[in-house]
Amino acid sequence: MAMLPHRYPMLLVDRVEDIVAGVSARGIKAVTINEPFFAGHFPGRPIMPGVLIVEALAQTAGVLAMHTLGPEGIGKLVYFMAIEQAKFRMPVEPGCILDLKVRFTQNRGKISKFEGRAEIGGKLAAEASFTAMIADPPK
Repeated sequence: MAMLPHRYPMLLVDRVEDIVAGVSARGIKAVTINEPFFAGHFPGRPIMPGVLIVEALAQTAGVLAMHTLGPEGIGKLVYFMAIEQAKFRMPVEPGCILDLKVRFTQNRGKISKFEGRAEIGGKLAAEASFTAMIADPPK
């Protein structure tokens, strides 16, 4: 089990439990009522926004990409380039534990493609394919 460093802003992954460089990663997000997005989404029925579920998958993929790069990844950023085939199968509510599963589908240096699945208790909550670019931070 790998704990993530505390330097990640807007972190939507609590921990990474399994990671295989160049192959796949599995992250965990415990969804709590204290999340700031629940204040308005939706009054009386708190549901995690789908875009944040996809972001949690992308953050897990970012950890996988940086882990795969090893020391070469120090100081690099991972940018979203495309999100495709995003589907939301069930609401994610406070108290849910999101099991975030991502895998490389293509890894070509600076550009990588991933498939991700967010599950709750083994049931599919959301899925998406996405592309990311690894780059130096702006100067």
